[in-house]
Amino acid sequence: MSLAGEERKRSIMTLLNEKGKVNVSELSQIFDVSTETIRRDLDELEKDNKLKKVYGGAVKFKVEVEPPHYEREFIHAEAKRVIGALAAELIEDNDVIIIDEGSTALQIIQFLESKRNLTILTSSIPSLISLIDHQKRGLYDGKIIFIGGEVNARHLRVSGPIAEKIMEDFYVNKSFLSVDGISLENGLTSYDLDRALFTRKLIRSSETAILLADSSKIAKRTVAKIMDLPDIHMIVSEEGPPSGWIPSLKEMQIRWISPVSE
Repeated sequence: MSLAGEERKRSIMTLLNEKGKVNVSELSQIFDVSTETIRRDLDELEKDNKLKKVYGGAVKFKVEVEPPHYEREFIHAEAKRVIGALAAELIEDNDVIIIDEGSTALQIIQFLESKRNLTILTSSIPSLISLIDHQKRGLYDGKIIFIGGEVNARHLRVSGPIAEKIMEDFYVNKSFLSVDGISLENGLTSYDLDRALFTRKLIRSSETAILLADSSKIAKRTVAKIMDLPDIHMIVSEEGPPSGWIPSLKEMQIRWISPVSE
């Protein structure tokens, strides 16, 4: 069968996830294309950090782990700042919002000075500290509600059954959410099951669920399923969507916000 390039690469990744290794000659026969075309596909997938090329084919990467919070702050820092500024533009006076844990969501706070009478819920210890600091300096006007729960010292966040129980008493206008992977096939995923279950609770408590994701998270799957892609309403990124995603996003009525779309 002959498939368009992006669809073929997605199928290659599916085979790789199932088998752990793929062979150039076999892929050439499966997709009815030349071995040079397959090698070019593997080159592009390797550049996107999806696989590792080896002689005659490719293998899966070793299982990734989530970097600690202090490391994540310095990864894709400029992209995260751009995303934070775009996300802040979606916030209106009097909104009740969630700022999720994560170094991208944290960037929103510096752009809230012009907003009035907000109520912000957060499970992020760095976001809590930043909000308190901004409020003391007269740069944030509104309430701060910290979502209690089991503390993860490595990632400076709370999650677990206590945090999920607390969220049963709240409904918010908008939630600004962090995830570790977004794909059309696998939806939203996280490295951590407790965090995945808590993020699911945040989405269900929100009128509008907004994902904050730099381009390294796109077309990526991690270990713990959060929800399917149609369960969210917007994606904010520093880049536009992959071209092959546009028809699916339109069908799912998901708005993609990036500097090029504004």
